Amino acid sequence: MSDPTPQSGSPDKEPASEAQAAQNALGNTEQAESATEPTRPASSKPDPEAEPKPSLGRLFLDNLWAANTFTVTLLSLVLAIVVGAVLMIVSDPDVLHTYTYITARPSDALNASWTLVSEAYANLFKGSVFDPEAFSGWLNGSNGWQAVLAPISETLTYTAPLVFTGLAVALAFRGGLFNIGAQGQATIGVILAALAGFLLPLPPGLHLLVAVLAGALGGALWGFIPGILKARAGAHEVINTIMLNYVATYFLTWLIVQKGVQDPNRTDAISKAVDSSAQLPRLLGDNLRVHAGILLAVVATWAVAWLLNRSTLGFELRAVGANPDAARTAGISVTKTYVLIMVFSGILAGLGGSNMVLGSTASALTPLVVAQIGFDGILVALLGRVKPWGVLLAALLFGALQAGGNRMQSYSGISLELVTVLQALIVIFIAAPALVKAIFQLRAARAARLQTSLAKGW
Repeated sequence: MSDPTPQSGSPDKEPASEAQAAQNALGNTEQAESATEPTRPASSKPDPEAEPKPSLGRLFLDNLWAANTFTVTLLSLVLAIVVGAVLMIVSDPDVLHTYTYITARPSDALNASWTLVSEAYANLFKGSVFDPEAFSGWLNGSNGWQAVLAPISETLTYTAPLVFTGLAVALAFRGGLFNIGAQGQATIGVILAALAGFLLPLPPGLHLLVAVLAGALGGALWGFIPGILKARAGAHEVINTIMLNYVATYFLTWLIVQKGVQDPNRTDAISKAVDSSAQLPRLLGDNLRVHAGILLAVVATWAVAWLLNRSTLGFELRAVGANPDAARTAGISVTKTYVLIMVFSGILAGLGGSNMVLGSTASALTPLVVAQIGFDGILVALLGRVKPWGVLLAALLFGALQAGGNRMQSYSGISLELVTVLQALIVIFIAAPALVKAIFQLRAARAARLQTSLAKGW
């Protein structure tokens, strides 16, 4: 029998009623809170038109005055020039004397300092880039066009071997090896190139090709030794290459005075002269020293850049340099890569050495024929951020410093060693980007990755 009492609602409708009541209560609470809060905008998203976008010039200045590679390198040059100016003033007794009475007549000290520094750097520029007086003389007919191009010719002459040794060091760096042996590899390269140049009776063209290849072979041999020792025995390449530098130097000193090598008309340590058929042709005539070695240097730079960035071997080389264990796990032969790195590095250094005797720098072997191009190559590689085209530009800068330093010494009386000090200061500041950033209050670059930790072989 059914219950006649009316029901307040069915069980199916009760949950809906409770949900509706809860929603109403929540709505009342929100209305109460909104009454006590200030009015908010309809949309909480920021309006892009409300904040003005920075101008293109402002963005350029912001990025320019940041701790990126270009800015740090440029400011390092500025700092080196400033410190070099201070060293010039301190090392000149006449200028330094004017500072003893600077409180009485400050203009004397300032004028003397400005005259000394401005003339020195002006002669540095005239000896390496451009001489306005020579250009005026060419216009009025007092001298030929060779005098106008002489500074550039000297710069390129000094640049060519530095490009090769800088690339040799940079290539090893990219593979995780610290090649200190570019000096020894260049020495063996210059020995074999010179021997092929005056011992082999070959026709022109072929004779030059054989001499250049002999220099490259000598460097490859001297790079193979530390490479195979590193790969097979785990011997540290720094120790091996340093010792091989001494071996190459003393071997050159011994070889020069041997019968058949030494110049029979001389009693000092000098070899026979390289035949003209084995010498690199000069690009601007016999009166200017720049030769085809600079063209080979540009080709070598392109080849190394292609090797690193476009070839499978370059990928393996960079992988081994980044993480040898991971590269080995990926199936890359670390042993083979180490050997190839040092062989290619030795080839480049050997070509740099052959430039010293097959070009216009020297035509015979002497104990100092290689100079310091191997050690300077380390500075060039560091300044060029171990990038092939950066190495080329760094070698050009160092070549300009050496070419202009000769004129600076002759015309201004500034010691040539000061040029070496300038080179060292440039590298010191570039190797310490935090110091440059602190001095000039540079902002952090957005994507700045200053690669100063180069010696992964350590």
